[in-house]
Amino acid sequence: EVQLQASGGGLVQPGGSLRLSCAASGFTFSHYAMMWVRQAPGKGPERVSSISNVGLITNYADSVKGRFTISRDNARKRMYLQMNNLKPEDTAVYYCAKGQTAYSSSNYDAKGQGTLVTVSS
Repeated sequence: EVQLQASGGGLVQPGGSLRLSCAASGFTFSHYAMMWVRQAPGKGPERVSSISNVGLITNYADSVKGRFTISRDNARKRMYLQMNNLKPEDTAVYYCAKGQTAYSSSNYDAKGQGTLVTVSS
């Protein structure tokens, strides 16, 4: 059974930073792309960033380019999202998701429990 658990969310002031983590189990982590998806209150899901199976290819939504950095540690079966210069519009529940293939940048077939990020002064 695929299990994905995001953590690291919290309340942060505008301009602040947070680092999200995702712990994965139940599948061969190094065989699949991974991604972060967020959903703001009253809005649909938005793919924030993706990373290929060994981390060579990354993609970002225009809204987070230059501020967020995705990474992964295949030995530990973990994925990370470093978020800098946070803005109120980044407020959302952030989910980690498993890509359908090694290079998926938007299609995922499993999504775990999310972690809430609130950016507010």
